[in-house]
Amino acid sequence: MPEDGYFKEEFGISDELCHKLLSKAMSTGGDFADIYVEHSISNWLILEDGKVSKSYSDIKLGVGIRTVKDQQVGYGFTQDLTEESMLSAAATAATLVNEVGKTVDNNFKLLNQNSFYPITDSDLDVSMTTKLPLVIKVNEKCFVLSDKVIKVTAGLHDKLKRIMVVTSDGTKAEDIQPDNYLFASVTAKDGDKTERSFHNLGGRHEFSYYTPEVAEAVAEKAVSKVLNLFEAKQPPTGEMPVVLGPGITGILLHEAIGHGMEADFNRKETSTYSTMLGKQVAEPFVNIIDDATNLNQLGAINVDDEGTPGKKTMLVENGILTSYLHDKISAKYYGVEPTGNGRRESFEHFPLPRMRNTYMLGANSTVEDIIKSAKNGIYVEGVSNGQVKIGEGDFAFYVSEGRMIEDGKLTAPIKDVNIMGNGPKMLANITMAANDLLMNDGGAGMCGKGGQGVLVSFGMPTCLVKSMTVGGTDQKGGRS
Repeated sequence: MPEDGYFKEEFGISDELCHKLLSKAMSTGGDFADIYVEHSISNWLILEDGKVSKSYSDIKLGVGIRTVKDQQVGYGFTQDLTEESMLSAAATAATLVNEVGKTVDNNFKLLNQNSFYPITDSDLDVSMTTKLPLVIKVNEKCFVLSDKVIKVTAGLHDKLKRIMVVTSDGTKAEDIQPDNYLFASVTAKDGDKTERSFHNLGGRHEFSYYTPEVAEAVAEKAVSKVLNLFEAKQPPTGEMPVVLGPGITGILLHEAIGHGMEADFNRKETSTYSTMLGKQVAEPFVNIIDDATNLNQLGAINVDDEGTPGKKTMLVENGILTSYLHDKISAKYYGVEPTGNGRRESFEHFPLPRMRNTYMLGANSTVEDIIKSAKNGIYVEGVSNGQVKIGEGDFAFYVSEGRMIEDGKLTAPIKDVNIMGNGPKMLANITMAANDLLMNDGGAGMCGKGGQGVLVSFGMPTCLVKSMTVGGTDQKGGRS
């Protein structure tokens, strides 16, 4: 990053200009104001039937300016980085209030931030000749692994997002945020049966992460998934014990429980957890964390989109709900410090309390004892296509990978099944957990809320939920 800052060097957005913009945003009063500048470049390379079908880039550049008064937000944004246009956006934000203007300090202090996704100069411009062999490797490996594979779509997505946040309370932060993943979508045929699967690996990685070995791992898992489906059967339906395997099943924690702990839902009293701070919500061995500091995880952030450093927040400690996830607005409302969860999709959006990497710590049971204790039920390895009612916490998720549990043992693979329940009830019904916490290693995780999508990840140890509803595919939900 240039010594004077990327956005000053490339676009002339100096401290003096930021002071002028913030002064305009606070010219009619307000509690605080901030500026968010973004320049991002996304690249896609996709092969279908062994040939490049798509190769393109998407560039986003603009600035958003926010004025906040109590719990209300005034917001203006522009793609035109001229002083005139940005002052107009600031004036739009200022229309929120009609009070006496406030003075903005012109001495901005650059935030001394961590680096949870270090990148090198070589990551700033990766050539097509470097990317293409990896995607070809994924494609070829899928076909080599099984003659049942009839179609493969392989691809690589990589993005670099540069941001700058400048606040009326004197904070300035700049960051370069990578996100990338390598994927395979596989179609296979066995007799008159056709099955499909998808797998990806990624996160906030340096490009050197994507070795031929990673390409082979993507292909091997995608093909393994699709071949298992030919042997899979639909399990019995109804209420039964469900064992959640480690890793990607943490999406249930994220969707069915984590959203309910975002402070805006609690401030508005639309969450089940709005009266539960300091109360027991789970067994004493349950500890749930939302974390910005997990190295290279998709939800890692050095700084949030309000200029608050990335940090770790304990949500549930020893079964007790200890905190919500706060942006600056909710933190002021509750009289606490922001937790670094003020996040936004782009300069066109103002921040909301959002999760980062949400996971449950492991406990002392063994995987074998958990499966044995379940006796008869299902073991869930992967889930997708979820629907969640955030306020109530009711959810339905499609089981993309799993197995039967019969007489305390893992048996046949399963398919065409959903798991359904209520998030707070599921949390209370977790009766055992193993010491095998695994974070999701995919790079395609996107969380939607309020019309905005942000990058997130999640994790889970193997755990036993003593009772959940298992149903058929006629109840399959839409995208989460």
